[in-house]
Amino acid sequence: MRLAEGIVIDKDKTFGALKFSALRREVRVNNEDGTVSDEIRERTYDLKSRGQGQMIQVSIPAAIPLKDYDYNAEVELINPVADTVATATFLGADVDWYIKAEDIALKNKQAVPHPQPQTKGK
Repeated sequence: MRLAEGIVIDKDKTFGALKFSALRREVRVNNEDGTVSDEIRERTYDLKSRGQGQMIQVSIPAAIPLKDYDYNAEVELINPVADTVATATFLGADVDWYIKAEDIALKNKQAVPHPQPQTKGK
């Protein structure tokens, strides 16, 4: 069975509260000759998941600006998807799961109020 779009996740039930930890790694694009280029393809972040009871890694595209949230800031995933990569072995296959999302955003981020200019004479 092949799920071309991965497995869509109910993020609240699957992950529960998510807390930002740190940037884990940047995956770079390979040049035609197999060497690693300076171009970043995606970034993977460590997030603490209450629902999973452990740290999870989530990758987002490099087109999204680098996330540098405070440690333990509550975040949410935008359109997360789980998928797998299988590697053939002598006895069958090893399967690794991974999570990708369109973005990682601060949860319940409220707009910062802009001060209104004070008028004299009132």
